[in-house]
Amino acid sequence: MNGILCVNKPQDFTSFDVVAKLRGILHMKRLGHGGTLDPMATGVLPVFVGNATKACDIMPDSTKSYSAGFRLGTVSDTQDIWGECSEFSDKAVSEKDILSVIPQFTGKIMQIPPMYSAVQVNGQRLYDLARKGIEVERTPREIEVTSLSLAEYNAEKREGVLNISCSKGTYIRTIISDIGDTLGTGGIMTSLVRTSSAGFTLADCYTLEEIQLAADEGRADKLILPVERVFENLPKLRLGEAQTRMYRNGVKLDLERIYNILPDADTYAVFGNDGGFIGTAVADRENCLLRVGKNLGSGNGQN
Repeated sequence: MNGILCVNKPQDFTSFDVVAKLRGILHMKRLGHGGTLDPMATGVLPVFVGNATKACDIMPDSTKSYSAGFRLGTVSDTQDIWGECSEFSDKAVSEKDILSVIPQFTGKIMQIPPMYSAVQVNGQRLYDLARKGIEVERTPREIEVTSLSLAEYNAEKREGVLNISCSKGTYIRTIISDIGDTLGTGGIMTSLVRTSSAGFTLADCYTLEEIQLAADEGRADKLILPVERVFENLPKLRLGEAQTRMYRNGVKLDLERIYNILPDADTYAVFGNDGGFIGTAVADRENCLLRVGKNLGSGNGQN
């Protein structure tokens, strides 16, 4: 089997736990995941199977979307409900108040990574330092929040749900904490569901129980999506028979020979003469060459 198996990650599983579980279900070792999810989070976790594992680190679409529950008036050391929580403020907050500050957290913004995170400072994971009661200065990092909206809000309980689409490396709990600070109440994340990742949505996902059942019935391969789904947003380039053979052997192609069929871009999704997806290619216009980006399979559609 080769391709993408989208898992609806259950709560209290790490991403690595999911991969380990699938190795047992599928009886395969060659698996990798696309985008770590914290144990308390649920939702879309693309798992790369077989030859598709080569694509784990070259996904062109790194945007992720989340539905995040929040509570105002409370703070915690982890910025979420799973940490040490304490009451901070009983200040009333209206829906209008929240909507008024949301624009401050959209677009390209700077974010300070939380202490309970896997970010390294001087070779040490922040969460290791945090567990020892040590807090260190962190360098703000640029992230991009492409959309942020208030899906629901109960002003009496000061609880609600945010829908967020953002770049890789964004901490949703930090956005909620920062919104709470801006409102003067503090805030924590109470739930997190990843609704999309790398172009995949919850509609593409299966639970571990569904995958186990499919494997028991000998139809697990039917749940696998073709790896080219990851590269749907790239311009498509179909090669001739000789070019296909050269590409598969890692040979650089002459741009001038395919210029008339080459869309104007830097990276391409490459299809063989049989129509099957075989990988990515990068245009080296300075040397007039088309270089192999990543050869991902044999070109039979599902690799």
